[in-house]
Amino acid sequence: MNSLPREFYLENTVSVAKKLLGKKIIRRIGNNIISGIITETEAYRYKDDPASHAFTRMTDRNKVMFGDVGIAYVYFTYGMHYCFNVVAKNPKTKAGAVLIRAIEPEKGIKTMQKNRKISDLKNLTNGPAKLAQALNITKEQYGTDLTKNPKLFITNGIKSNKITASSRIGIKKSVDKLWNFKIDIKN
Repeated sequence: MNSLPREFYLENTVSVAKKLLGKKIIRRIGNNIISGIITETEAYRYKDDPASHAFTRMTDRNKVMFGDVGIAYVYFTYGMHYCFNVVAKNPKTKAGAVLIRAIEPEKGIKTMQKNRKISDLKNLTNGPAKLAQALNITKEQYGTDLTKNPKLFITNGIKSNKITASSRIGIKKSVDKLWNFKIDIKN
């Protein structure tokens, strides 16, 4: 399994958010492999996106959004949850990232259940904080190069079917931007 090349992420952030649907996240912890198919993403850009962490300026928290593409942007929110993003932007844009909101679990489901302390498969990875907890993604993965790291990367998966677009979830600014994207792989 090869990771997606850096060039994959060198496009408009919204386009990459759509292209990530159907791709597979691989997480290796020791001898365990945890994986799942990406089923929901959200795009966050720069100056044209007041909902983006990069909208106002570069900070210690968001600085990877301004750097190389294909890098993990992991942030802590609500004082208790991590969220996993991948930096993606065209070369003319200063910052951008795609939030991975949900996956369809594939391998290592028992490990994911243990990490989340639940047995319910339906609610195992159907939100960004749930996904990060299930895959044991924390601040330790902040800045990880997803194009080179064998412990956390994204690879080809399945051809995504019909994509639905809607407003991003949990934001109050830029609600007019339909940058939340989903696929249903069960049909």
